[in-house]
Amino acid sequence: MKLFESIKEDVKVVFERDPAARTRWEVITCYPGFHAVLIHKLSHRLWNAGLKWMARFAAHVGRWLTGIEIHPGAKIGRRVFIDHGMGVVIGETAEIGDDSTLYHGVTLGGTSWKEGKRHPTLGKGVIVGAGAKILGPVMIGDGAKIGSNAVVVKDVPVGATAVGIPARILDEVRQAREKKAEKLGFSAYAIGDDMNDPFTKAIHGLIDHSAATDHKIELILQYLEKIGVHTEEAKATADGFDPKYLNKIVD
Repeated sequence: MKLFESIKEDVKVVFERDPAARTRWEVITCYPGFHAVLIHKLSHRLWNAGLKWMARFAAHVGRWLTGIEIHPGAKIGRRVFIDHGMGVVIGETAEIGDDSTLYHGVTLGGTSWKEGKRHPTLGKGVIVGAGAKILGPVMIGDGAKIGSNAVVVKDVPVGATAVGIPARILDEVRQAREKKAEKLGFSAYAIGDDMNDPFTKAIHGLIDHSAATDHKIELILQYLEKIGVHTEEAKATADGFDPKYLNKIVD
């Protein structure tokens, strides 16, 4: 892919994932995450060409300008977005898949001084919350989410959510809560169940109840389909079921 088209992709992705972005000029001049990825494209090419010192120096300049440290040997896919970015550290053998997002304070670090693969591999569409640490040659599956301040030292399955220190994979109840929270425009993937904040517990309870209600409605619709009742309109309103459609369902 040509460098210019790759840069256009990186600018476009900022608008997709940051509602604060207003103009292309603002992104090009004021977004350190964009600058860091752009400089890494240069340093990575120099690294692969065998110009190790020049690559490290370019990366060093990028760190000085952006506060984001990316080793030139790291492999970063397309449309990767580093939001805010201050304090992000990405090690030499780290790999980041397409469409992933990293927030400030994230570390993709190593746990060994031995040569070879010693940093994490992130699949496609991974989201890593602020302050999270992913350490060692672990694999983070496609679409996984790492909660803020989590410390990950084991593999995370595809589509899973990991929170805590050390990070643990959320159970099915929490996964259902997370999916419902996304639909509502509120994502609680960085919040643990063991928090004593009554407000947090109340929010979790409401989301769990909403997710359970959605599941029951889906079962009812499936049953109605089996007995020959058309439920297309009801399905279209499953996220916010409107009682007025009940009459249409039973007609």
